[in-house]
Amino acid sequence: MTMGMAGERRAAVAAARNDGTIARLVAADGGARHPHRARLLAGRAAARDWSDLVHALCAVHGDHPGMADEALAHGAQPAAAAWLEAAARAFAVERGRLARLVAAAGPLPSTPGQAESEAALAGQRHALGMLARSDRAGCATGAVAALVAEWQALAPLLALAAERFGIAAEGGDFPPLAEADALAATPGEARAAAFGAQQLLAQSRGAWDLLEARAAARG
Repeated sequence: MTMGMAGERRAAVAAARNDGTIARLVAADGGARHPHRARLLAGRAAARDWSDLVHALCAVHGDHPGMADEALAHGAQPAAAAWLEAAARAFAVERGRLARLVAAAGPLPSTPGQAESEAALAGQRHALGMLARSDRAGCATGAVAALVAEWQALAPLLALAAERFGIAAEGGDFPPLAEADALAATPGEARAAAFGAQQLLAQSRGAWDLLEARAAARG
């Protein structure tokens, strides 16, 4: 009886590890669904909107340490160390790409409410740092995994921005998202990972809303 119950628990844990929770959350609430992203991809955006995009991304994600670096250093989920290290390497490449894009894009476009925008981006940096340093095992990993998924949705935009600004800017090689889901060894870790992913996605939606509002303010 005990062995049967243990086997059932192992099967339940294995199923939870492979249910694609983070991918489903991203599909439902990720930035890929935002209308401003669609506007950029459709070629209906002005050059200053592209410049605003890369400046905002650099403001939030352009500095070291990034979220993956901080989560790895904090070590709340030791089993996730290898996955986080791979994500950190990929984001190091992405920071280099952002730096080249910002240099090619030129100055930040003049926009009404610039001080408020800077405060919002600073608040987002702080929120992401808090997620990365969470003591709940799984939370930081879930947040970084959601960021990886969001960044992959950004990849076509970054490629178009590089083409528009006339530079070569290759991206990083991210670890599979499914592997992050599989790292949750307990239901508690799975819940924490889902929470971290949801919080990251809320910040991502806020950033897209800000970019859309700034584009509208520029007319």
